[in-house]
Amino acid sequence: MIATKKMGLMAGALALTLWMPVAKAQTEPKFPAKIPPYIMTPDTVETRIGTLKFFDGQPDPETVKKAYDNLDYVRGVEAFLSGMPAASVYALCEGISGAGVKRNSGIGIMENLMDARSVFLTGNSTTVYVLMCLDLKDGPVVVEVPPGVLGPADDAFFRWVTDVGLTGPDQGKGGKYLFVPPGYAGKLPSTGYFVAKSPTYGNLLFYRAFVKDDNIAAASNGVRAKARIYPLSAANSPPQQAFVDLSGKQFNTVHANTFHFYEEINEVIQHEPGDAFDPEIVGLFASIGIKKGKPFAPDARMKGTLTDAVAVANATARAIGFAPRDERVKFYPDRQWGTGFVGGSYAFLNNGERMLDARTLFHYFATGITPAMAFAKPGSGSAYAFATRDAKGDYLEGGKNYKITLPAPIPVAQFWSFVVYDGQSRSMLETDQKLAGLDSNQKNLKKNADGSVTVWFGPKAPAGQEANWVQTMPGKGWNTLLRLYGPLEPWFNKTWKPGDFELVN
Repeated sequence: MIATKKMGLMAGALALTLWMPVAKAQTEPKFPAKIPPYIMTPDTVETRIGTLKFFDGQPDPETVKKAYDNLDYVRGVEAFLSGMPAASVYALCEGISGAGVKRNSGIGIMENLMDARSVFLTGNSTTVYVLMCLDLKDGPVVVEVPPGVLGPADDAFFRWVTDVGLTGPDQGKGGKYLFVPPGYAGKLPSTGYFVAKSPTYGNLLFYRAFVKDDNIAAASNGVRAKARIYPLSAANSPPQQAFVDLSGKQFNTVHANTFHFYEEINEVIQHEPGDAFDPEIVGLFASIGIKKGKPFAPDARMKGTLTDAVAVANATARAIGFAPRDERVKFYPDRQWGTGFVGGSYAFLNNGERMLDARTLFHYFATGITPAMAFAKPGSGSAYAFATRDAKGDYLEGGKNYKITLPAPIPVAQFWSFVVYDGQSRSMLETDQKLAGLDSNQKNLKKNADGSVTVWFGPKAPAGQEANWVQTMPGKGWNTLLRLYGPLEPWFNKTWKPGDFELVN
């Protein structure tokens, strides 16, 4: 036993003797590099995810765990901010489908205008909305568009496919549009259609039918007489068109701000072709377990991480929308009005850069992408400005009273409108007023002596201002969109400015 112990000690001493020259050789190599300190990793680093430890740059097990947890978290956040357009289209089509507007066969119409009972991002109560969703997985789909309407068709990632109506190839005359799926190799008609090739199976198409002389029924009847949707395979004998009046119906079209958001994205990825979206974003979704052809089944750790990620991502989107730090959002340097199209690009591009925060700002608050919204021409299309704060920079509160003046002459060829939106849902504010706003087509709207118009916002109408009053609700935050239909040159060169919201005691 003693001999064995001695032998062990001698062996240890020998090993130490043999090791020492090697160690010396390792610390003083014959061919030393001049390594800059900024490429080195310290043995200990203090970070926002805790203390990270390394042995000669190699992370210890606890550091590896922290790093991967953080990677899953940040990718979950980014999946929300970047995947929002896809979830938004999906939620919208699921919403109207649940209300009875089936894909490829149904047309939803707001026959008596939209109101707060239907949850839509930036819905509008001044025109007759028409909505339909297409699924091109089984082949091309025909959409017949009536004359005099205005709107876009967008793909499953809210990318613009085509306009229909006044800014589309039919130029407001109406006509037949043929939507063709990606990779389609079948024969297509050579004439009679405006052909639109979509990169995705899922598509959203919506347009406005304008109300003239307060005749809402005429606008709705014009749609019913001419609007159709059916598969190309049924073109020789189209089925009877199914219309669904969506006015007053309670349903939701807004994507989730909870873990369910990732399940919505998964539905899109499973349905669409593998190459329907940019590989970068498909890879982002795959990195958190959303992968085509495989079930999305995160374990308890991953589900907890994504639940946390979506909460932070939702807060981030709200910060970008309600408190933007990009000065380009401001429509005027001396006003609180903002633009949803930073830089005037409907694709959120600027000199090769995808403006990520600008894309988030738009898609968190709005739906529908078309160049006509970003590049409206004087006298045609529509222009938009949003406000979330009063003249002092404070959030608009439903329990307070405000007034705002639009100077004369208001630069529109058609009409202007205000609609108020709920700070929570971003949909029309629920009040006792059906339209949640007002517009210049209202015959009883009062003008000031100089032709300007003052509009009042608050829980109760000021005496004598009932016709110029928009109701808000105590305890609710709100924001608004000012829409100009047929904006004129003073809007574009900014020689005309709307007032800010002034707090009224």
